[in-house]
Amino acid sequence: MKKFSKIIFTIAIAIFAFPNLQAEHLIVIGANDTHSQIEPDNDGLGGIYRRRAAIDQIRRDNKNVIAVHAGDAVQGTLYFSMFKGDVEYALIDSLGYDMVILGNHEFDNGIDDLAAHYKNMKAVKMSANYDFSNTPLADVLQPYSIRTVDGKRIGFFGINVNPKGLISDDKYEGMVYLDNGTVAEATAKYLKEVQKVDFTIMVSHIGYYPETVGEVGDSIIATRTHYIDMIVGGHTHTLLKPGDPKTQVVNADGKIVTIGQNGKKGKYLGVYDIDLDNLTVTYNQVELNASLDNKAHYLAMEEWLAPYKFKVDSVMDNVLGTSARFMDGGDNASQNWLCDAVMEMLPSISGMKLDGVIMNKGGIRQDMAKGNVTEGLMLSMFPFDNRFVVTEVKGSDLLEALRVMATRGGDAVSKGFKVEFKGTEENPVITSAKLNGKKIDPNKTYLIGTIDYLANGGDHMEALGKGNRPFVDTVPYGNHMIEYIKSLTRQGRVVDATDEVRMVHKK
Repeated sequence: MKKFSKIIFTIAIAIFAFPNLQAEHLIVIGANDTHSQIEPDNDGLGGIYRRRAAIDQIRRDNKNVIAVHAGDAVQGTLYFSMFKGDVEYALIDSLGYDMVILGNHEFDNGIDDLAAHYKNMKAVKMSANYDFSNTPLADVLQPYSIRTVDGKRIGFFGINVNPKGLISDDKYEGMVYLDNGTVAEATAKYLKEVQKVDFTIMVSHIGYYPETVGEVGDSIIATRTHYIDMIVGGHTHTLLKPGDPKTQVVNADGKIVTIGQNGKKGKYLGVYDIDLDNLTVTYNQVELNASLDNKAHYLAMEEWLAPYKFKVDSVMDNVLGTSARFMDGGDNASQNWLCDAVMEMLPSISGMKLDGVIMNKGGIRQDMAKGNVTEGLMLSMFPFDNRFVVTEVKGSDLLEALRVMATRGGDAVSKGFKVEFKGTEENPVITSAKLNGKKIDPNKTYLIGTIDYLANGGDHMEALGKGNRPFVDTVPYGNHMIEYIKSLTRQGRVVDATDEVRMVHKK
């Protein structure tokens, strides 16, 4: 039987030059962490129309195509903040995804809201390691799905992240988490030995590398498995480009497991070409750029989306102030600016003098553009329904909180913090920790400003919330950030920050 050469993508002219694949090939399209990015992002990549154009073209050019989404389809732009998933979940079916799994942000509005949306979706919903028996999602999700292509049985199954310390407890009440590493291998073994599938695909929202000590990621599961053949990944926003050695992991039997993941915000699609004759995989990727901007075929979708877009644009166009510089949402400048802004405004909101502020860089969901700062930008940067908290933290607990932050390479702290740590991020050691020029005293109590997500143990920050909370706000902190920008403008000030590294990894 004829063997097919490598798939070539000519994105510059919006042509996907796939060979004329016969029935002995299956194309799996993988998306992940699209995070409500309906419009192209600030760098000009992504956008819902481009994603649909790419998926449609791949389907036209290939006989056997299955499209999957590996979680976090929501949260990150005003489309979710304003419409609570009505846009994104409808578009999952509009784009023709065959299967989806849950990300942690699917739970942001609670399990009841999630169930209401998921029950209306046509795509197969999978999770092998979340037990929803005692929740509104009972009987909505299934652990796996088997498709037969050219006589070969292909088994797909969903594996999800440990929600503890990542999702607020009240958002997944009644759901039982089962260890993802154990369930992944057991499910793949069941599919191979009992269901007699020829090829197993794990659709995962646990990350390429584990974010927490003691957890596993796709790369670890791949090295240990005897039964998983391919992984479509998500969660850590890892951009795995074709040819990267990290996409080819040797399993416990010495065989290659292909792993893909496409960063965040829907800027890329992974394309896995499975040769069903020899069950080998060629991994490719499509960049969703301006060459795909032909909306003529999607007038109905554009008309449907128009009223939502109008409301989003009306908020995005409301200018509040000015930023002196561009700040990437994940860099030190944006973290420094956020914490210093909170340090400036929270004392007047709470009526208390603070020793310092700790926030989470993961809560900054958009870049700060240079120039106009709009209401929509602020709500997109800080979309979560979190409240400011002032908490009394014992010095020993504060040091533990900083150690946990070091496992993420450092996190957002106000300018009074000067922290150094060494060792690996999996097992860091704080070697120096000062606050406002003085060494943090394990026996002293500090007044720290933060948000309820962290004080309640989110991002594994249980140590931050052990003390009393003399102040808990009732207003989402994104609203305060809007008022803060207005106050800067009244004072003739602009948004600005330094690139100072306040938590330094001494290697």
